[in-house]
Amino acid sequence: MDQFRPFNHPYPISSKYSKKVAYFSMEYGIDQALKIYSGGLGYLAGSHMRSAYALRQNLIGIGILWKYGYYDQTRKSNGEMDVLFREHHYDFLVDTGIEFELPVNNHSVKVKVWYLPPETFGTAPLFLLSTQHPENDYLAQTICHSLYSNNLETKIAQYLLLGAAGAKLLDMLGYEPDVFHLNEAHALPAVFHLYEKMGGVLDEVRNRVVFTTHTPVEAGNEKHDIYLLDKMSYFGQVSLDEVRRITRTEGEVFNLTLAALRLARHANGVSKIHGEVARTMWNAHGGICPITHITNAQNHAYWHDALLDKALHDCDDAALTDRKMVLKKKLFQIVADQTGKIFDLNVLTLVWARRYAGYKRADLITRDMERFERLLANEKYPIQIIWGGKPYPMDDNAIGTFNKLIFLSKKYRNVAVLTGYELALSKALKQGSDVWLNNPRIPREASGTSGMTAAMNASVNLSTIDGWIPEFASHGHNAFVVPETNPSQPEDFSDEFDRMNLLNVLENEILPTYYDEPERWLAIMKNSMSEIAPFFDSDRMADEYYRKLYGVTVKNLELEGA
Repeated sequence: MDQFRPFNHPYPISSKYSKKVAYFSMEYGIDQALKIYSGGLGYLAGSHMRSAYALRQNLIGIGILWKYGYYDQTRKSNGEMDVLFREHHYDFLVDTGIEFELPVNNHSVKVKVWYLPPETFGTAPLFLLSTQHPENDYLAQTICHSLYSNNLETKIAQYLLLGAAGAKLLDMLGYEPDVFHLNEAHALPAVFHLYEKMGGVLDEVRNRVVFTTHTPVEAGNEKHDIYLLDKMSYFGQVSLDEVRRITRTEGEVFNLTLAALRLARHANGVSKIHGEVARTMWNAHGGICPITHITNAQNHAYWHDALLDKALHDCDDAALTDRKMVLKKKLFQIVADQTGKIFDLNVLTLVWARRYAGYKRADLITRDMERFERLLANEKYPIQIIWGGKPYPMDDNAIGTFNKLIFLSKKYRNVAVLTGYELALSKALKQGSDVWLNNPRIPREASGTSGMTAAMNASVNLSTIDGWIPEFASHGHNAFVVPETNPSQPEDFSDEFDRMNLLNVLENEILPTYYDEPERWLAIMKNSMSEIAPFFDSDRMADEYYRKLYGVTVKNLELEGA
């Protein structure tokens, strides 16, 4: 325990990144072995932690040690998706010996702290909070059972664990951050802890808090009953009247994102488009901090295939093509193992794989079955299609879409749906695919990052124009993009417009190029690989956070606005 008090960074800090930063995130996708993530937010946080380590930044992570992770995705006897909550143990985590009490809903909950050393997976130091303590009753222990509980009071308790307990841990470590970085609003209770600590001086709090928002639709941002939050100690010792005053909250509804924007000195969206959307969406509310944008990125060092990169660097086209075939073969072994289907290495393989949210439209290209079947039956330009990804375990509609695709795949030898979508399968799909399909409903995708890591591995993006795509894609040069629909149109109209155009590009441009112009296809692959970095490498993103967010004070912002 004494080795953590006071806490000092275990590696030398670069003078460029000397500000102390505490980074709060509900999930971290760091390694396949550490199952404390669900999807994109976690993958982003994991890449951020890896780049912070590579750049020697003075940053530590605060998270939660989820006993059952998100969930293990398996199959029922009929092939449908099943949800398994399996207890996980991690011998590589260090027991810090630090324990303390956290008030939750008029009860005292014991918190235990674990530590992931930087050398284990090449990350900035990460502290993980747990309520798995023998002195806690079962209800208190369930707070850290599963990521994103569907029980409202458990969810609020999880936010208390991340935010309030995380901030208290920093005090116990003797670690005084210059910056509290909230990756989404889950950790907002940390700000109320800081407010108490700063003696109620709001500018002192704002000078230390920055906030990243990932949700481009106002209705998608969490709101809760302010009296329930107060009852559960969400605001710590800060009175309800004071909470209303500093967050400008009226009525019974407390908007987490809006409060974060009013308590931070600076915030960011996660792509250029999202920054614009966020400013339009929130500026009308008044009293919010400036919102810039820092486009998401992923850690190239983790996601890339070294032999693909070497072939690209050496201008060895034969080696690049051969290595891609090896990676396709590895992916097809997974397909065969899960589905009993042997895919053809010489056939263009398209993959859709990510979180099964409704706006991501996993089944979009199947909605005209006559045309979809013609696509699958085309002997001149054959295609293989793979779906992967995890629905939220309590989202019956998303699970229904997943199962619909499973039953659809049983009819066709060249269609597969894979389960177990975590870091390892994600990497295999990106390295083994030829085309990465991304078709969110505009403008619902704040950023999206799966296509970045696909591009790092010579998979060509086919996408609607949303999120990060406009900052990268040049149609027919390094990717393929479809015409932009009018987002003010009804959803059914937009869906049909996008489905038709996606299939037009796939059938009339991508497939003929792949089979009839292999040299041009190779050039597009190489352009995609070479142009994705360095901008979409998280080293750029981690550097930009220090320059554009961590180094800006309230006073700086007032001078800029003068």
